[in-house]
Amino acid sequence: MTRRILLVTHANRPELPALATEVAGRLRAHGIEVHELEQGWDSLEDDPGVSELASEAELVVILGGDGTILRAAEVARGAGIPLLGINHGRVGFLAEAEREETAEVVERIVARDYTVEERMTLEVDVFENGHRVTSTWALNEASVEKSARERMLELTVEVDGRPLSTWGCDGVVVATPTGSTAYAFSGGGPIVWPDVRAMLVVPISAHALFARPVVLGPDTRVAVEVVPHATTHGVMWCDGRRSADLPPGARVEVRRGDTPVLLARLSSDPFTDRLVRKFALPVAGWRGKPDGGPA
Repeated sequence: MTRRILLVTHANRPELPALATEVAGRLRAHGIEVHELEQGWDSLEDDPGVSELASEAELVVILGGDGTILRAAEVARGAGIPLLGINHGRVGFLAEAEREETAEVVERIVARDYTVEERMTLEVDVFENGHRVTSTWALNEASVEKSARERMLELTVEVDGRPLSTWGCDGVVVATPTGSTAYAFSGGGPIVWPDVRAMLVVPISAHALFARPVVLGPDTRVAVEVVPHATTHGVMWCDGRRSADLPPGARVEVRRGDTPVLLARLSSDPFTDRLVRKFALPVAGWRGKPDGGPA
């Protein structure tokens, strides 16, 4: 049976088309069918042609940063195939390799020398006047943000059907452990290891005595409401990709998704090492456990 790879590149990096052609050529030399997705695409999950290709693909390989990987996740999630990112962005937390490792990545794909891990997702519903108007999902986070810079947004957060707090704020982020190193981290939230099943609620620039990030269980249901008397509209964003307008009284409900995103892994290095590498954390002076010492 012919193996198939989907190859996705960042749309606006001039050096990537030539690299994509090189990667595709190397894979095809080993009898692997490669489909390069056209540059400038917007939403992969709405393209029936791409979805048909993905249904028989082994991997989605991405040349780009985390934003490009989040775009590629739109088709990979529905098809149940893993993502393998080669970082051509800045931090590239979701990427598995750096640009100088491209040749090695191709060899590992050819040899099927990779493992696959699941990442938790979120299901998100938006309601207006009691009617659901939007349903979508997120790998990193669902954020409710103010749409006008000059005004705060008044939001009430509900946890499992009970009110937690009302904040005048710039917004609220509901994140997965994968998203704990993204927008939620920028808002002061904790980093959560990927193997922990949890949801994070992180208020952004809230004017309140209690405005701390909260870590919740994986089966928690979170709702964020724009208070009915609010003078400012909000906007809901999922992974910075999919959005919905939120007038006063609108309600966003978030729960754990039934369908995970799959990530291909080339290394068994612990998550701690990834944090140190991606954030350039200082570890000079660390000696580790002495040989023969107590466990």
